[in-house]
Amino acid sequence: MADRLAARAGLIVPVAALSIFAVATGFLMSLLPLSLPSLGLSPTLAAAVASAYYGGLLIGAIRIEPVVRMIGHRRAFLLFLAGLIGSVAVMALLPNQWVWLVARFLGGMATAGVFVVVESWLLLADDERARARRLALYMGALYGGNALGQLFIGPVGVEGMWPFGLIIAMLLAAMVPLLLVKQGAPRLQEHHRMGFRSLKYLSRTAIWGCIISGLILGPLYGLLPVFLRNHGLTSAHVGELMALVVLGGLVVQPLVSWMTLRLSRTLCMGLFCLLGLAGALILARTPFLSMAMLALLMLGAAAFALYPIAIAQACQGQENSKIVSITELMLLCYSIGSVTGPFMANWGDVTMAGLPMFFMLIFAASALYMLAKAISEQMAAAVKPPLGMD
Repeated sequence: MADRLAARAGLIVPVAALSIFAVATGFLMSLLPLSLPSLGLSPTLAAAVASAYYGGLLIGAIRIEPVVRMIGHRRAFLLFLAGLIGSVAVMALLPNQWVWLVARFLGGMATAGVFVVVESWLLLADDERARARRLALYMGALYGGNALGQLFIGPVGVEGMWPFGLIIAMLLAAMVPLLLVKQGAPRLQEHHRMGFRSLKYLSRTAIWGCIISGLILGPLYGLLPVFLRNHGLTSAHVGELMALVVLGGLVVQPLVSWMTLRLSRTLCMGLFCLLGLAGALILARTPFLSMAMLALLMLGAAAFALYPIAIAQACQGQENSKIVSITELMLLCYSIGSVTGPFMANWGDVTMAGLPMFFMLIFAASALYMLAKAISEQMAAAVKPPLGMD
């Protein structure tokens, strides 16, 4: 009975904390670029702030495993939430571009800690089906919370200290499940440390899937609100459309789970890249809001499907002692894409078709690569000699 309660707590506690965290960070991601003018900061700072955040995510991704090993998953989760709260408080009190860049960098490091802790906590399961179910639950909580957080833009607004205070309150609330329930966290007897060079032993398509996800999601979060605002939409409408993007990522998760158990994960990533390419093409060409909404839903579904598929592929067949390090390395790959994505996308004209064109190029190249690899894998499997004859 005690083991059953601990197992249940091992699911409920991290997912509950993650859900509240996701609402807060979803609101924060859209609030920051939209609040720049009201705080006397240049709107052009949006790309740099986004890249500073993902730079922190990148550095944090390679520094988390020792922390988890020393203090455990639950205490590490609390520590990283406290770090994120501190970064938001500093940004609210000191609206200066250099302060914001440093604070957002540190906030990215703390967020990387949250991601690695929760992903490894939930992925420490005994079989691939259990991992797939838990990963779907993780993505559902994360994307559902992010979508709900976007909707705070309208009623709460983007001016003054009140939005930042609300975000801090929500992050404090995310600590409550971890403080109230102290059982259920994984107890690993052994951690297998995998350095950066270990990437060569992991799936190439998993690595590229995480990088591509970062290349898309970095500009999607950091620049899409500015793109929509520059097309004459109000802050409330921008929040609703950003929620639609994240909603696309939420509703596609059951399909992701179903597809990855039946199809090659490389093929799945290729198909979702084609979906994203179609969404970007519609967004670039249509003058109608209804079609733009459909395009954003497709973009969200494609962008948010890549990371869970890639990380599941990287963890396939791996021992539990390696899961923390693998999730750390995959987040590192995602962060590399996220850091460079906003700057690459900002080379174009964000006020017109530059951002959709960037999405089109990334998705088109990625689809070609993934589909070619899927065909290559299928051909290799077809010509593999029977057991005992190679």
